[in-house]
Amino acid sequence: MDIKLGKNDKRYIEGSDDVFSIMQRVLLRENKIDKEKEHFWIIGMNEAGYILYIELIALGSVKAVNIEPMNVYRVAVMKNATRVIAIHNHPSGRLVPSKADLDITDRLIQVGRILNIALVDHLIISTEAYESFRSMGIMDDLEKSLTYVPTYQVVEQIRKEEKAIARNAIKATKEMLKTERAQKEALVFALLEQDVSVETIAKILNIESKEAKKIINKINR
Repeated sequence: MDIKLGKNDKRYIEGSDDVFSIMQRVLLRENKIDKEKEHFWIIGMNEAGYILYIELIALGSVKAVNIEPMNVYRVAVMKNATRVIAIHNHPSGRLVPSKADLDITDRLIQVGRILNIALVDHLIISTEAYESFRSMGIMDDLEKSLTYVPTYQVVEQIRKEEKAIARNAIKATKEMLKTERAQKEALVFALLEQDVSVETIAKILNIESKEAKKIINKINR
């Protein structure tokens, strides 16, 4: 069901307060018919946050509403929305996310990534107040979740992380060797200033005389 904005409703989203301001009025209108049921809406936007559509995706029972990701993103694809916000109400007025709420949000994030459509936030609302998953830090946690990530993507991510770790290890090793060489050269220079012989320098550094001579030649260049 496509929902029309009222003349007093904003046409673009700057934050979760804007979302609630719009959806609170929508909920109050719809509650005239299904006051005790859960509603699940999607707001579709362009990159600038301009609202392209608001759609009622599903109407559930008193305690739950079943959501299919395909239905959530169907209109988004048709209307070229690049960002969406999910909103649903809790008739009880209790705005704490349920396990099912977290699970569907996790799924929607992953499906959105495949379609290049970002799920920006998920709000739970009542006629008087709301909670934002983004503000609570829930979105940040779910965006790191691997529960619904395809196996091949998990493997690819692990390989990328392994390569990054290997690159960092090589870089750290090079930096360590560079530091060790600099320290060794500084020590040799100090010993030379004291007229210490090459043989003695080699013994102090626990290296061969040839290696000590190489260091001295490098210093003297």
